[in-house]
Amino acid sequence: MADRLQSGTLLLFKTPVSYTAGWTFQSRLHQERLLNERPDTVIILEHDPVYTLGRSTRPNDRPSDERILRATGADVHVVNRGGSVTFHGPGQVVVYPILKTTAYAAGPRRLVWLLEEVIIRLLARWNIEGDRLARKPGVWVFSPCLAKIASIGVRIQRGVSLHGFALNVDMDLSPFGLIRPCGLADCRMTTMSRLVTTGLSVATVKRDLAELFGEVFGIEWTATMQVPGDHTGASDEISWFAASHA
Repeated sequence: MADRLQSGTLLLFKTPVSYTAGWTFQSRLHQERLLNERPDTVIILEHDPVYTLGRSTRPNDRPSDERILRATGADVHVVNRGGSVTFHGPGQVVVYPILKTTAYAAGPRRLVWLLEEVIIRLLARWNIEGDRLARKPGVWVFSPCLAKIASIGVRIQRGVSLHGFALNVDMDLSPFGLIRPCGLADCRMTTMSRLVTTGLSVATVKRDLAELFGEVFGIEWTATMQVPGDHTGASDEISWFAASHA
């Protein structure tokens, strides 16, 4: 934790958000942060089903015919983050930090380490032991077998971060079966719900992540906004966000 707290804004979505809307939020916040029109901001949300293909995606990491992925009901997006292909869906909590990274990390590797630390501390609250693996960003569990529970893919653009991490809380893992998650052959995925017997709540995990993110990065949340749960379409979500920041 930093010696001197930074001020930050937390944007928490109660219900799943389309990837298109989520990217619109990120892009707008990134531009505003570059111009110093807002403080560092962290978005916490779930996505509607979507496959995202990062810059390291290789042909054999996914089906050659994109329609196979879309047949599951998921969208497909090529994105500019690091890493390979992954899946997002309801029950997986995604955290997007829009930060001026020099205040927290000397470079991308340190930023990834800090994001992993947030996840590891969160898992510990639920009596799950999360670990790092060398040269494999993300967080893994070793019991009852080696499996990945959280994925990380970030980009630092003009000194401000984009994208972030995804933690599998209580979700359907079957869509991962169509891809090589994170470009790793034989990568088994797991969820917190498979490792915790009772009391698991996605809403509670979101709140815990907000608290622990502030703790690890040394950020004091001076503004916290929860997006109402009655917006279901991307246009409605964007309209709400624009109106709330007018």
